[in-house]
Amino acid sequence: VNFLLSMRERPGLAAADRLLAVTTVGFDIALLELLGPLVSGGTCCLCPPEAVKDPDQLMAEIRRTRATIMQATPSTWSMLFQAGWCNAEKIKILCGGEPLPRELAQRFIETESVAWNLYGPTETTIWSTLAPVTAADAGLSIGRPIANTQVHILDRHGRLVPRGAPGELCIAGDGLAEGYLNNPELTAERFIAHPLVPGERLYRTGDLARWRADGTLMHL
Repeated sequence: VNFLLSMRERPGLAAADRLLAVTTVGFDIALLELLGPLVSGGTCCLCPPEAVKDPDQLMAEIRRTRATIMQATPSTWSMLFQAGWCNAEKIKILCGGEPLPRELAQRFIETESVAWNLYGPTETTIWSTLAPVTAADAGLSIGRPIANTQVHILDRHGRLVPRGAPGELCIAGDGLAEGYLNNPELTAERFIAHPLVPGERLYRTGDLARWRADGTLMHL
C-alpha cells in the first residue's frame, strides 16, 4: 500500500493515465503495472506477451492502446529506440530493473521525454528510490527515497559514512519484507538490527552507493 500510494504521487499516476503493462507477472515490478492504475482510477492495458520482444509490435501497441505511461527495463527502452521509436506519443517513461546507461538517458532527453530512473530490490517492495532523468543530472542519480522509506550508507562496521564517501546502501522503512521464506540464516544476514533506531530493521542491499552534495543518491 505504501509503495502504490507513493508511486501515485511520484512519478505520478492519475485517473486519466493509460498504463501499458509489458512485464511478466513473474517479475515483481509487474505489480506497479497491474495495481498502480487501480489505486489511481486509471486504466491498465495488457500488452500481448509476443509484442514485448518485438519493437514494431510494441510500438503498435503503444499507439493502439493510447498509452500515456509505460514501465520497462533499460533493455526494452533501448530496443525501442534502436528500432526508430522517438516517443512521438510523449508517454511517461519509467525505467528500472537494470542500471540506466548514459546513452539511453541521453535519448530520453533528446526526445523531450518525461522519464524516471527507478531503483529498488524486491526485499524492500520493488522501488525504493527514484529520480527524474534531466539534462542537468549528468551523474544519473537514483534520487531520493520514496515515502516512508529511509536510506543509510554504512561502512563494514555498520557506521554511517561521511557524505560523498562510498558505502553499502541499506534501506529501512515501511517497505521491508519480513525476511526470506524458510531461510532464517539469510534473513539474519541481510535484515539486520537498525544501528541508529532501536527496534527497527535495515535491509543490506549489497550495493555500493554514496550521497551526493545535493542530497541525492549515486549508485556505484
